[in-house]
Amino acid sequence: MIGGPGVATEEPPRTPPSSTESCDLLAKHSLEQSSESPDRPAKIARTEPEDPTDGGDEVEGKQGEDQATSGIVKEVISSNPRMQRYLVAVEYVGTGFSGSQKQPNRRTVVGVLEAAFQKFIGQPVSVVCSSRTDTGVHALSNVCHVDVERISKRKPGEVLPPHEPSVVKRAVNHFLQKDEGDIMVVDVRLVPSDFHARYRAQERTYHYRLLSGSDPLSTFEKDRAWHVAQDMNLHAMQEACKVLVGHHDFSSFRAAGCQANSPVRTLDELHVCEAVSAPSFPSEMERNQTKLSTTILSSCSNKLLSSSFPSNDDEHSNSNLSSFGFGMRKGHHCFVVTARAQSFLYHQVRLLVGVLKCVGAGDITISDGRLMSSRCFLHAL
Repeated sequence: MIGGPGVATEEPPRTPPSSTESCDLLAKHSLEQSSESPDRPAKIARTEPEDPTDGGDEVEGKQGEDQATSGIVKEVISSNPRMQRYLVAVEYVGTGFSGSQKQPNRRTVVGVLEAAFQKFIGQPVSVVCSSRTDTGVHALSNVCHVDVERISKRKPGEVLPPHEPSVVKRAVNHFLQKDEGDIMVVDVRLVPSDFHARYRAQERTYHYRLLSGSDPLSTFEKDRAWHVAQDMNLHAMQEACKVLVGHHDFSSFRAAGCQANSPVRTLDELHVCEAVSAPSFPSEMERNQTKLSTTILSSCSNKLLSSSFPSNDDEHSNSNLSSFGFGMRKGHHCFVVTARAQSFLYHQVRLLVGVLKCVGAGDITISDGRLMSSRCFLHAL
């Protein structure tokens, strides 16, 4: 999902930057059908949306991880057969949204989705997202549920069978593209009436992109990555991940507005790797290397292969190969931080990314024992 990635604008010295960060969100759900109907899921009345509080880019929730794990859902379930619940996965570029939660006089993900559904079916709906994202956080797959009652337009009051998921996807996307075109439905499923997008979520995954290098970011990377001017030590960041992953008290990794009952969370995965900086277009040198490589492979000449590509130790050859012509931008080192868990504290992921950045830049080390104990790393940002 995601974010996705920035978020409600904060001062960069305190947290990873907002308008320049990229946090992409992915949410994973179990889609096992309940046994109440062998043909299709039951239907229920529309539910009220969650309170439009100041959402963060991580799921913290008043219920927290313990309640989500136990499956307790504080929702009145109706047996109204007029409603059909759909599970909807959406992707969006978060730059133009004031977060995902619905807010008065603000353009939000939920608000735009509800408007598109209303244009489709002709009546208001309530959309509930599995994960709340802040302003500017992008989503690869943020999952929501919505209850829809299909009423005949020719015969008002007559309830018709539910729309097929493919029809819902196509129709809602039609209205979404008439808006700003920065959000799209990627999948739709029929689900049982008691399926809750937020409380049935098995895990949530966030990706943060950090671009390391002294040159300014490319225009094409605007609002897609966090620019770090210093060189980053990948090995040091990977070692820090080993300390932070697992079951811990993450009191130092939640914002002041966090409403979770407990700061204890299980971080299933925290990983950082170097990736190709995107958007990336092949340079003339890279295109020529590809052509040469194809020629070499087709001729099966091992001798030519070994002599055509200099080793990394040959500074002179490397400097010639890596030279750029006028107007060609020098690239950055791209590091992708991935965090995966069933739930997160408010701003937990961005604070984890902040400490990894400080480790990579050499501002703090693993040996000084400050990774879990305090927010000392904030002073280094």
